[in-house]
Amino acid sequence: MTVSSTPVVSDPAPAAQPEPAASAEASAGSGSGGYVGFDRNEYPGDGTMAGMKKQFAFVGYWLTVPPGAMFNQWVGKRELLKAQKAGTAPADLGRKDAAVAVAAAKSEGFPKRAIVFLDQEEGGRLTDVQAAYLLAWTEAVAGSDYRPGVYASGQKTQDDPGVWIDTVEDIRDRVKKGGLHEVAIFDAQDQCGPAPGCTLKAKPLAEAGEPDVIAWQYSQSPRRPEITKSCAKTYASDGNCYAAGFPKVFLDMDVARSGDPSEGR
Repeated sequence: MTVSSTPVVSDPAPAAQPEPAASAEASAGSGSGGYVGFDRNEYPGDGTMAGMKKQFAFVGYWLTVPPGAMFNQWVGKRELLKAQKAGTAPADLGRKDAAVAVAAAKSEGFPKRAIVFLDQEEGGRLTDVQAAYLLAWTEAVAGSDYRPGVYASGQKTQDDPGVWIDTVEDIRDRVKKGGLHEVAIFDAQDQCGPAPGCTLKAKPLAEAGEPDVIAWQYSQSPRRPEITKSCAKTYASDGNCYAAGFPKVFLDMDVARSGDPSEGR
């Protein structure tokens, strides 16, 4: 089901009760009256949304807590709705993308047993949709000539009151509970400290805060001001990290336990 391009973010007055659909055979396409959609404060549920996509072309998506509600049930559902509209389940898409990655690795001449990393940009606990995609991807790569790895955040975020978690920890927990193949971790953690900032004088991997990581990204361009105050002077005035002697080449800085993190030589 397509997400509305203009999400509802406020509702100062009670909305009128919408009239029921005229027919269960209503089309989600454009009729004489245009495209039919709906909005509601409470999320209908994953299964209901999957069934309703045949009747509706779009849905209002709440970005903030709806009026009269204690929390927003729509949060974290955008990727699922996109996948439902496309007709591809997250796990199926993960396996499909893994096959593309494996084919590309072979085409580029990477030897068997090399580690292929999936880039998981968002931090915190994975949503169910993200986890389904990521674990399907890693398992598919594990079933190929290559080994799976994930670039993920080691930055702690508050999950519940008094509960903090990072994406690396969440991935490892899911892999262990599911009895899945081992996943190599490329830890993204640029908070100073433990991160030293934009410098070639990297710290040992053990100081990253995550055990047994393949590599640690300890500096990002541009820097995140809220977590890099103590090492701000190591960055350029524009907030980026530049390669020494190359003032126009901004980059992220990494340290690995070997000169071949993917073990592809």
